[in-house]
Amino acid sequence: MTSPIRIVIIDYPNALQSAVQGLKELFLIANKIIIDSQFDMQFTVSVVQSDSEFGRNSQSDIVILPPNFDGHYYRAPQPEVLQFLHDAHNKGAVLCSACAGTFILAQTGLLDNRPATTHWQLAEEFNALYPKISLNVESLLINDGDIITAGGLMSWIDLGLEIVAQFTRPHIMRTLGKYLIVDTGKREQRYYGSFTPKFNHGNQRILQVQHYIQANYNQALNIALLAGLACMTERTFLRQFTHATSLKPIKYVQKVRVQKACERLESTTQSFELIAQNMGYDDVSSFRKVFITIIGLSPSDFKARFV
Repeated sequence: MTSPIRIVIIDYPNALQSAVQGLKELFLIANKIIIDSQFDMQFTVSVVQSDSEFGRNSQSDIVILPPNFDGHYYRAPQPEVLQFLHDAHNKGAVLCSACAGTFILAQTGLLDNRPATTHWQLAEEFNALYPKISLNVESLLINDGDIITAGGLMSWIDLGLEIVAQFTRPHIMRTLGKYLIVDTGKREQRYYGSFTPKFNHGNQRILQVQHYIQANYNQALNIALLAGLACMTERTFLRQFTHATSLKPIKYVQKVRVQKACERLESTTQSFELIAQNMGYDDVSSFRKVFITIIGLSPSDFKARFV
């Protein structure tokens, strides 16, 4: 007898419809591969919108919150949605979210003191609203057993593949990926992110230093120089800079330089060696290590993937 894996996709107001319908179709395609693999289970998919539909789907194995397309519903979802998520989790369902859908999941309190991810551009807002959650936007997907969160707007594909792998077999997921012609290898959100410094913190002295770094990133920069520009002791500068930008000064400078290097790799034919020199590094291997640490790819791999 075929065992059903019951999936509920919550089509909340302004949910990304390509994700809602795409996830449904992904699981239906997976069913065909499951049959061909003679695996004794099938996914059943329900798309729900209203309270009455929540009641008819009270028994579920997986609940998915897709990305948000527009509007602000994900910041203030209906209490009925949060209650449904609580009830489903209490009955053993795996809760899943993609992109801004993680905000809805966060408001249940079920993510407190647990790891999660969302879109990298939403990280600052998410951290401010939910400080108890261990947010890691470098990860495209975090599978924490009974809760799975995915990062980017299109991460619903990665989420769907992860669910297929977890509830069937990894080879079925890989076969599905080949059929869809999507990458099933490990990816990270930091491959796609870009560094956008925080300038609206209100600390004018730190802002002046940031402007200096932006204009002189390829010069020798150290704590003593930057603290002097801010007319602060090094200790005070380190504390205020970190508070204002959420990064230590050296890490901040590294991120600015790596962002500039990425832009050069994407827009010019310059070698990484020349780019490293233009970033102020005499030791190319040292800058390559910094690049890999921040981006997660080597310069050649980054260029192969994006250029």
